[in-house]
Amino acid sequence: MRHFSAAGSAAVVSAWLEPVLLAVTAAALTAGGAAWIAGAGSLADLFWGLGTVSAVIPAVGWVVAALRRGHAGVDVVAVLALGGTLAVREYLAGALIALMLATGRTLEAAAQRRASHDMRALLERAPRTARRLTDAGVCTVPLAEVETGDLLVVGPGEVVPVDGRVESAVAVLDESALTGEPLQVERAIGATVRSGVVNAGGAFDLRATATEQESTYAGIVRLAGQAGAASAPVIRLADRYAGWFLPVSLTVAGMAWLLSGSPVRAVAVLVVATPCPLLLAAPVAIVSGLSRASRLGVVIRDGGALENLGRARTLLLDKTGTLTGGHPRVLDVVAAPGWKTAEVLRVAASVDQYSPHVLACAIVDGARERGLHLSVPSDVTEEPGRGASGIVDGYRVSIGRVDTVEAMPSWARATDNRALLDGAAVAWLTVDGHMAGAVLLRDPIRADAPRTLRHLRTTGIERIMMLTGDRVEPAHEVAAVLGLDGVRAELDPADKVAAVRAERDRAVTVMVGDGVNDAPALAAADVGVAMGARGSTASSEAADIVLTTDRVDRLADAAAIAGRARRIAVQSALGGMLMSLAAMAAAAAGLLPPAVGALLQEGIDVAVILNALRALRFDRTTRLALTPTAEALIRRFAAEHDDLRDVLEAVRAAADQLSDAPGPKSMEAVEETHRLLTERLLPHEHAEEHQLYPVLAPVLGGPESTATMSRAHTEIERLSRRIATHLRLARDRGGLGVDQIDDLRSCLYGLHTVLRLHFSQEEENYFSLAHEPEEPTRTGLRRARPRPARPTSHP
Repeated sequence: MRHFSAAGSAAVVSAWLEPVLLAVTAAALTAGGAAWIAGAGSLADLFWGLGTVSAVIPAVGWVVAALRRGHAGVDVVAVLALGGTLAVREYLAGALIALMLATGRTLEAAAQRRASHDMRALLERAPRTARRLTDAGVCTVPLAEVETGDLLVVGPGEVVPVDGRVESAVAVLDESALTGEPLQVERAIGATVRSGVVNAGGAFDLRATATEQESTYAGIVRLAGQAGAASAPVIRLADRYAGWFLPVSLTVAGMAWLLSGSPVRAVAVLVVATPCPLLLAAPVAIVSGLSRASRLGVVIRDGGALENLGRARTLLLDKTGTLTGGHPRVLDVVAAPGWKTAEVLRVAASVDQYSPHVLACAIVDGARERGLHLSVPSDVTEEPGRGASGIVDGYRVSIGRVDTVEAMPSWARATDNRALLDGAAVAWLTVDGHMAGAVLLRDPIRADAPRTLRHLRTTGIERIMMLTGDRVEPAHEVAAVLGLDGVRAELDPADKVAAVRAERDRAVTVMVGDGVNDAPALAAADVGVAMGARGSTASSEAADIVLTTDRVDRLADAAAIAGRARRIAVQSALGGMLMSLAAMAAAAAGLLPPAVGALLQEGIDVAVILNALRALRFDRTTRLALTPTAEALIRRFAAEHDDLRDVLEAVRAAADQLSDAPGPKSMEAVEETHRLLTERLLPHEHAEEHQLYPVLAPVLGGPESTATMSRAHTEIERLSRRIATHLRLARDRGGLGVDQIDDLRSCLYGLHTVLRLHFSQEEENYFSLAHEPEEPTRTGLRRARPRPARPTSHP
């Protein structure tokens, strides 16, 4: 029955003390039993007495150690029980208690070893050396000697030693140690790789971008080490119950002696009150929860953080990088009359290839995801705050801001208004001085965020708020989509800390963030959670919990695990104490002699430990188990969603053109849209209905779970048929009739709205179920965007 706050030296001593104590007490009990059977009662008492004494000495040491730490502890009851059996010469009972204590300590140690297996594995697999490639060849050096910029070789099966960038062949990596995901991922030349992942393919070169101590895995190892070293808060739950259990035990024992006049009854009460269930239940359950969370890529600093997470009622979240992906993506592309959206995006991305700006990277990524062929620009320049310009295919092209909104054509003013309403940034494309189009960009909400927040509410979270430094408009839009209880925008780090402290006054509060500016708020919360996969080192160091994978749904898993571990801890502790209290009443009434009470208490101990170990198992009802077929189909249709974005853009563009200038050109746009619907969109929807939904229905609970989405398919097909009917009538009449324009325009805008909602619902409800690699794209894995060689004409 040791406390988890024992010092490291005590842990070393216990490594040999526990098995020796168990062997001695078991041998004494066995020898005494043999002597008793042989009729040598005095010899039996001698053996049993020696076994009792062998347990008294370490038990007194535990009590003294607890008193030095300022805790009286319920170990006092164990010492009194052992001393009492010696005083009233109940040597058999004393030997049974001694064996019970030794067994309890051994079982607790075994439970801790099992529960902390994943933490130990995390520490043991940390690399110690690296192979550095120099002009003289490859040499093995201590990891501490690796510096930023060194070229390293990572062989097959080796753990990546430091954070770096792939410099040679495509790296095939097993990232399960960091992310909890079993799927291998590929990282192309130039892609970043985090330390701690395993090379599952051939050897590759790695350019170090961080030293050992600055790398991802070192930070995780430090957190894991702190989880083992600073685990005193784990037993706070037991200490709270011990506060009343100890005086109750002593009072019952004293009353039994006083009323009966028999000290044997008092000893019997103390025997069954020996507090193994109380001291074992909470630590074993909480540490089991720590282990279970670590398997999912959630590193929890200590048991106190897990316990607080299980009690949390308020959740505060940063927006960028937490509720959103943290990187802008192309929301829409608008083309000027005479231009096509695909050409606008292609030209914009071509000139933006050399820009390091985050919006430029998003534009280039968006073009490559759509399979557009980019031209190599020349004479490229970039003006900070305004954008890039250069020569593309012989034309002077610029992408970025424009000087004035008043001089814009009507389509551009409408685009600017839409950007304001959508909370999007706009990059304007001009070709030879004329506006050709615009690219709207926005940091999208994570696909798993809505499901995660719903799951968190089921774990006991009652209030969810967003704290962000972003502008009010996009912050409120995100909050509205996710159904948050409140939002505070345009906050600086000090404002966030004040908001966290205000919420802490109301309830146990969790703060989730990923940036340097979130570190003070994370430290101020009852539980700070850092998005460690792409977050800052400062936020990870300030946090109590680090999500090592870039999936916010792991927070919901951790909250479920924390709540379950805490419930099991309380259940085990209370259950064990209630059984002990019932036994104490029987012993006080003279119904349980000390020896029988000791045997009964041993059974209670075993039951409590086995129950507490249930925290190692994860409640499968909190995470749906997809079949490999379902996972593959989800990835396929998610990739097709990316491919079909241009179809959605074409539907809206046709509607806009029909509104601006009904005529032959708008008729051509509608015809092109109908072709895209017929050849690409409708086959996709049909395949989802007949291939994906039948596979998902059993997982989600039956065909009714996909009925709403099926109804959307029906509406998409109905509107598409209605558009086709309008086109047929227009051909028969030689052009669009005035009586057709309003309905056709309504069909196009309605179809665009239904498609956007339908795509969002599928991505949120279905596609987020798949265990995607960290950076998914159309082919399932995002490869690093290759940068073309700079032309010689570039300044």
